[in-house]
Amino acid sequence: MSSLRRSFVAGQFYENDAEALKLQIKTCFLSKLGPKKLPTVNFTNQPRNIVGLISPHAGYMYSGAVAASGFFELAQDGLPETIVILSPNHTGRGSGVSLMREGIWQTPLGNIHIDTTLSDTILSKTNIIDIDKIAHQFEHSIEVQLPFLQYLYGNKFKIIPLCILMQDYQTAIEIGNTLTEALTAYNAIVIASSDMTHYEPVKQAEKKDKLALNTITANLDAYRFYETIKTQNITACGYAPITALITYAKNLNAKAELLNYHNSGDVSGDYSSVVGYASALFKK
Repeated sequence: MSSLRRSFVAGQFYENDAEALKLQIKTCFLSKLGPKKLPTVNFTNQPRNIVGLISPHAGYMYSGAVAASGFFELAQDGLPETIVILSPNHTGRGSGVSLMREGIWQTPLGNIHIDTTLSDTILSKTNIIDIDKIAHQFEHSIEVQLPFLQYLYGNKFKIIPLCILMQDYQTAIEIGNTLTEALTAYNAIVIASSDMTHYEPVKQAEKKDKLALNTITANLDAYRFYETIKTQNITACGYAPITALITYAKNLNAKAELLNYHNSGDVSGDYSSVVGYASALFKK
């Protein structure tokens, strides 16, 4: 019997009723801080060009409009069969790099299956990833991406949930290179789930985040991005997932574009201590 991972932050980070959740997601797309319009999904069989996204993972009230900017572009690009979601590990539970290999993730919008075949392909390319469900049990940063994807595609896609506790540079690079090898024959994208600077005055947060994001959009420089995070004491939580995605995208000769950047103060009105949210696109 397949493992069932029930939604953990429904009713906290997003609505726990299906219809209320759909309305909440619509509001994110229509927000003045987001795309300001609803997405149209391209279900044709034309080749897709998007290889990855950076997407925030706070409560939808705060980061949903920024996240919607990435999902809006994804909708127009077509339907990926599998979506690899890289997240930081906020709980400290589980293995250093934890892949949930098989099973179902449940949200108020239905069930999403894990792509076990692709999971096994990924596992065959590296020895740093462990099969582990514990890391995923109470981790929100993959879960909050799923309702947006279900809003676009229903349940016509599968996922690979990969939770990263070991955020050292070499681990991130190996994950990026492993995904490059493993995803070659698949219609897949990679989402790096991360918020940016945490709980600093708005001008300071924006300055730091701009430095980090510029290393991505300028020339997809994984090393400069990682070093900027460390030397500038930037408290982006998913810096290893982003580093892995930069590596993957550069291997595919993709280019990066910053779609949207806002902070929690733009919602709350309190700019004395903000969290930054970025949405970025990686496209062939």
